[in-house]
Amino acid sequence: MSCSYCYYLNKKDLFPVGAPVRMPDLLLEEYIVQHIEASTETDIFFTWHGGEPTLAGLDMFKRIVSLQKQYKPEGRQIFNGIQTNGTLLNDTWCGFLSQERFHVGISLDGPAYLHDQFRAGPSGESTFEKTIESFRMLKDYGISPDILCVVNAINVGKGLEVYRFIRELGASFITFLPLVERSIQTNNKVTEKSVPANMFGDFLCTVFDEWKNDIGQIKVQIFEEALRSAFNQDHTLCIFKKTCGTIPVVEHDGSFYACDHFVDEDHYFGNIMETSLTELLDHPRQKEFGSAKLESLPACCIECEVRDMCNGECPKNRFMVSRDGEPGLNYLCEGYRKFFNYIKPFIQEVSSAWKAGK
Repeated sequence: MSCSYCYYLNKKDLFPVGAPVRMPDLLLEEYIVQHIEASTETDIFFTWHGGEPTLAGLDMFKRIVSLQKQYKPEGRQIFNGIQTNGTLLNDTWCGFLSQERFHVGISLDGPAYLHDQFRAGPSGESTFEKTIESFRMLKDYGISPDILCVVNAINVGKGLEVYRFIRELGASFITFLPLVERSIQTNNKVTEKSVPANMFGDFLCTVFDEWKNDIGQIKVQIFEEALRSAFNQDHTLCIFKKTCGTIPVVEHDGSFYACDHFVDEDHYFGNIMETSLTELLDHPRQKEFGSAKLESLPACCIECEVRDMCNGECPKNRFMVSRDGEPGLNYLCEGYRKFFNYIKPFIQEVSSAWKAGK
């Protein structure tokens, strides 16, 4: 595909021209060994991301699973997740993903006229039908794919239509990812594709009202995260945690970066072939990167009535200036604040019911 909003397109400039962009077998094996060693929980999770990870080929993923089984410690389990546009999936792929119990996310931005706005093929052709076909094929193989929907300037005013469309497909888990894209050509102002902050808040409120009819049937990631406060639970989603830095990236050449939104020279901390993954996770600069999210919060965020739900969101979006002239305000602040305040009564109702043992 040739998604016009893909934030990974310029990452090729970090690597030598013409160099392979698939992880070599020896490096892949070393990565899997180090990933297992660095994992402290009983369950070990691998996330395969892109670009488009299926471009690496099915044989590579068969190799991945084989290596994982070879090095899996006794008494522990390994789980794999893959985020895909679905255009390369077929029966062979789906059979493999089902057999190996992969968690699969499909990228879909709504009905065809919305999906194809930014998610076109290499020649500008529609990718909608192939994406829907792949979703249904995965369902036939016993996989219930998550839907990742990028909320942008085009579909943000169609919240009810987008949600109902995804619901009718039979999705049971939905993530709404706001598009915030900046352009060097316009002095880092957001592009026309980007979702307006206030409208993103309206989108979430509209979808939330409809979703209340589907409680227990469909999970929407941001609603699940907001509801964690009803049970005094910490956030699981990195963007809403107080600090970050626990979800780095290992690139195809073994390079370690702070986060997939910070794959750049300033956030390159080493290579796993020279420094172990465990050491890189504990690297002072990685720790500083994670703690900076909390330490750089502007005063208006610290005093905000919905801070516990948001915590300033993702650092990549914190490029605005507050009314007091303080840097570090999140571009999406207006929308998040509107939404989190809107659902506060519902969260309080859930919390009261839970405390009463209902």
